[in-house]
Amino acid sequence: MTSPNHGQRFAGKVALVTGASRGIGLGIAARIVAEGGKVAITARKQDGLDAAIAAIGGPENAISIAGRGDDPGHQAETFAAVTAAYGRLDVLVNNTGINPAFGPLTELDDDAARKIMDVNVLSALAWSRQALRAGLGADGNGAIVNIASVAGLGPAPGIAYYGVSKAALIGLTVQLAAELAPKVRVNAIAPAVVKTKFAAALYESDEEGAASAYPMKRLGEPEDIGAAAAYLASSDASWITGQTLVVDGGMSLRVSL
Repeated sequence: MTSPNHGQRFAGKVALVTGASRGIGLGIAARIVAEGGKVAITARKQDGLDAAIAAIGGPENAISIAGRGDDPGHQAETFAAVTAAYGRLDVLVNNTGINPAFGPLTELDDDAARKIMDVNVLSALAWSRQALRAGLGADGNGAIVNIASVAGLGPAPGIAYYGVSKAALIGLTVQLAAELAPKVRVNAIAPAVVKTKFAAALYESDEEGAASAYPMKRLGEPEDIGAAAAYLASSDASWITGQTLVVDGGMSLRVSL
């Protein structure tokens, strides 16, 4: 998944990407490695992580730590592994997210709602807090990128509480950006539908029809979000913090082409 054609904006840098055994997280990790960085990736299952490590060039480029994103023990184990392997941390990408609930908000199970918030919002705060303790921003150039969603910017029928959690993540981005400047920049990305297993229910029955609603006439790819995340995490975005970059194939234009 790496490419020799990218620059080396992450040479000598280390990034931690959560939820990165596939999809958007893997696309981000691959782009950072392609630009000369080292990455630590997390996900629940070790076999998926092993495949991801192979896809981005092997253990010389990355390490992996398996566990639940909202588990404090897993978080602590991850930062210990990053410190042991690399001795530094420059970038945190909070990509872990779930959506176990579909349907109207008025029918949402309370336990499902709490779990969505725990994983999509509170764990992002926990990862960020522990990243600071692990040295993120110690050199004055740290970066956090939170993966939100266009569902957090407007109504999202059927996945409304997922949208609520992503709106909260965008709010968390703004508040952390204000608190952590100037040593750590904090930004978010709000993708529309990206071709991943996570989003498959939104397009797999009629991908052409789903893509036709976008001015760019295609759905997003993990590489699209990887490129955006790499930009926000890099020194090229050194005067950008507290922002949410919408990556949606033009959907927010609300035009008919």
